[in-house]
Amino acid sequence: MPIEMPKGLPFSVDTWTPCSNRKRHHFLTHAHKDHSQGISTHSSFPIYATRLTKSLTLNYYPQLNESLFVDIEIGQPIAINDPVETFTVTAFDANHCPGAVMFLFEGTFGNILHTGDCRLTPECLQRLPEKYLGKTSREPKCRLDYIFLDCTFATFSSKMPSKHVAIRQVVDCIWKHPDARVVYLTCDLLGQEDILENICKTFGSKIFINKENNPECFQSLSLTIPNILSQDPSSRFHLFDGFPRLSERVEAKIIEARANFQPDPLIIRPSAQWYVFEDVSSESEKQKNSRFKEAIRDSFGIWHVCYSMHSSRDELEWALQLLAPKRVVSTTPEFRAIELGYVRRHCSFDNLAPDDPVWKLLDIDLETPLVNEDIQEEVTINKKEMLTVSSLVKGTCLTLFGRARAGLGNSTLSYEDLVKPEISTQNVDEVGSDGEVPEGQHDGSKSNGLTKVIGKQATACSSTGMSNGVNENIRKLYRSMHIPVPKPLPSLVEILNNRKRAKRSFML
Repeated sequence: MPIEMPKGLPFSVDTWTPCSNRKRHHFLTHAHKDHSQGISTHSSFPIYATRLTKSLTLNYYPQLNESLFVDIEIGQPIAINDPVETFTVTAFDANHCPGAVMFLFEGTFGNILHTGDCRLTPECLQRLPEKYLGKTSREPKCRLDYIFLDCTFATFSSKMPSKHVAIRQVVDCIWKHPDARVVYLTCDLLGQEDILENICKTFGSKIFINKENNPECFQSLSLTIPNILSQDPSSRFHLFDGFPRLSERVEAKIIEARANFQPDPLIIRPSAQWYVFEDVSSESEKQKNSRFKEAIRDSFGIWHVCYSMHSSRDELEWALQLLAPKRVVSTTPEFRAIELGYVRRHCSFDNLAPDDPVWKLLDIDLETPLVNEDIQEEVTINKKEMLTVSSLVKGTCLTLFGRARAGLGNSTLSYEDLVKPEISTQNVDEVGSDGEVPEGQHDGSKSNGLTKVIGKQATACSSTGMSNGVNENIRKLYRSMHIPVPKPLPSLVEILNNRKRAKRSFML
């Protein structure tokens, strides 16, 4: 599910929860149901979306009032007159599915690009304002403060074929099986219309879809590509549900064809899921470099083509290098941005200034007391103490304090679950045999021992562990913001004990 927008922003994107309902403006990037879940009970005006996304969403949720929606045109900036401040938003093609867009927000909260779900390509990014685009040798004239980024395949390092190449592989697979009397295409997902269009154009045959069995898909395709649909079951090409139990249904189709002394049907699944998440045969693994060049048949008789509507890791890294944002937040899944090399290298929280946009994003005023709504407690934080918080996370790769929804008050993790006593960065000689720091010995000046053992990473982790020596106001601040605090490295005690034992052995 997409994440909530931080508390300091006046808008929500793709979330329809009690928290997002408190926002004054709502944006829908595209019509996939995982991004509109809960919208059926939403009654807050306005919802900004493209005209096609609006039509598709109303098709899925007919109980919604059409008057809730405000059409937004791609490439046309809109000034949003908010009671607190005026900001602008511009939609850009996300290269994901029909009607899908990225939103560029510009206001006193900073410059924010929310990609929704996307497949970033040079053509896609070149449509953004030139001032936000850099080059290999230099940064953009105006850096984005944040990118809320689709990191669905951020851990998938293989280079995926382009959509155009994948469609050609589907067509080639059909050409290679002229004896197949029926071709089943698992292209019932919004975003695979280009595949169906190309097949229809190449083979001069419309595609049958069972309107009674799959009315929702039929209605969606009637909005996007009505000219290629057929209600004639004798058509060679049939739309086939990709889920659930695809392998079982494919097996049944093959058995049925053989029982009637007919050639096996051709079942093609254009999707990246099989390549990214499911087991691939050992033979295919041996041919890893070539398995994206043509369709591959699995043990169930399904032919797979890597057709992706999300960016691979390489594409995300390339896009981030070009855009050079200050911070990156994964929209889905949560925390996945930390997997990206660009984020590790460039998105630490070093040297947060009092006027940094992050404070406004999290709805924190450095000049006024902070009130914890959950415990009805006023926490007075002055500017010096607040900047101390930024120094506690200095050098770490936390993206927006590890969780974009910080400050919304709906975290499933409690402060007590996350915070553990800090192991002081004192001299290792003064650490007990069980890894505990002797009572009364918390002199932070003696930091050379542990620092030399575990380096900067462990120092950063232990620093954010929130020891008893940290100002109580800072502890309350973390609690009020619902920020997941990184725990010390799991192997820290073992490292200390091993060093202790090694030193004793050397002395013996």
